[in-house]
This record gives sequence, C-alpha cells and structure tokens, in this order.
Amino acid sequence: MIALVDYGAGNLTSVRKALSALGAEYWTPAAPVDLARATGVIVPGVGHFSATATLTDEWRQAVLAALERQAPLLGICVGMQWLFNGSTEAPDVAGLGLLPGMCMRLGREAGDGRRSAVGSGGDQDTRLKVPHVGWNSLSFPRETRLCAGLVEGTQVYFTHSYAAPLIPETAAATTYGESFSAAVEDGLVSGVQFHPEKSGDAGLRILRSWLGRVSDAL
Repeated sequence: MIALVDYGAGNLTSVRKALSALGAEYWTPAAPVDLARATGVIVPGVGHFSATATLTDEWRQAVLAALERQAPLLGICVGMQWLFNGSTEAPDVAGLGLLPGMCMRLGREAGDGRRSAVGSGGDQDTRLKVPHVGWNSLSFPRETRLCAGLVEGTQVYFTHSYAAPLIPETAAATTYGESFSAAVEDGLVSGVQFHPEKSGDAGLRILRSWLGRVSDAL
C-alpha cells in the first residue's frame, strides 16, 4: 500500500484523486513507524521549502528505511526538492540528500527578473514572472522508467518559484528562463517538479509508471 505523507504542505486531495483514478491503494500514515508497511512512499508538497522541516529525523529515517526495503519513493514539487541537499529558499533546512545540489530561485537568485536576449533586435530587459505557474514542455535527456512513453514536448503543469539543477539523474528538463530538472530518477528514487495529478493524461501516465515500479518491487 502506498504511503502518502502529510507534513502540512501537500496538495493531498488532488493526489488522492489521481491515485484513486489509477486504482492504487494508499493511506496517510499518522507516524513514522507506520511507514514500515508501505510498499511505496509519496512525499507531495506545495509552497515554501521550510515546511519540510516538519519531516523530522524520525520521518527521514523511516523514509530511508522504506527505501532499504525496496519501497520506491516519489517526491512531488517541494517533495522533489526535498530529495536534494536543500534549497536556498530555506538554507537552514536540510533536504534528504539523496540527490546532489541545491534548489535555487528561478532567475538564478537575481530577483524577480533577468536580462535576456529576445528576437533579433538584441538585448531587452525582460521580467521573468515568478512563481512559474502554468503548462510547460518537457525534454528528455535519457530514457527512464518514470517518463517512458512520453514524447518530446509533452506538456505538464507547474507552479513553483524554486527549481532543482540539471544533474546526471535528471529524467526530464524544462526551460523557463533557464533549464532545470523537471523530473529525476535514480533507481528507486524519483521526483517531479510539476504536478502530475494536475497534468492530464501525461501526469497519469507518469504516476502509472511509478506505480508499476512499486508493483515490480513487491
């Protein structure tokens, strides 16, 4: 059964609806010890990275123990950022450290905008709207189980101000002012910056692929 972790920052209602539509069995654990019976773990999240501070050492150890038992882990939005070393949005809050690097504000910490070249007329001072809200396309630097069956340019739904760097474990990338990791996969560890539960058929395909990994691990 899938453990859907509620740490006070998750968009749990829409994730539950998506999992139900796919016929998945899930529950929300009340305490870290409950993860002992999880066949897979989802850490969702929206908003500020500081919310992950409520994932105490007990929760962190329980998540790592689930991975040791071969239970796949999926982070969504802030939940994906938590898989990294941390975020400059809350520099005193450590991530889980399963993936290398820090999540940074879109625009490379340069405020709400950045200077970029547009058209053929040279440089123009433009403003990058942050947060990044809406549909954007994916590109795929390598083949992965998580993104299997998706084609170049697949559109998914984002809402975020911070993003993870491109790393060897990047499964999908998106460009919004700059390129960043839209999805990651490293063995049993997966994450998506966008919201698959709000991304139509493409999002459901990604969740179905992850659930297939859970079934394989049983």
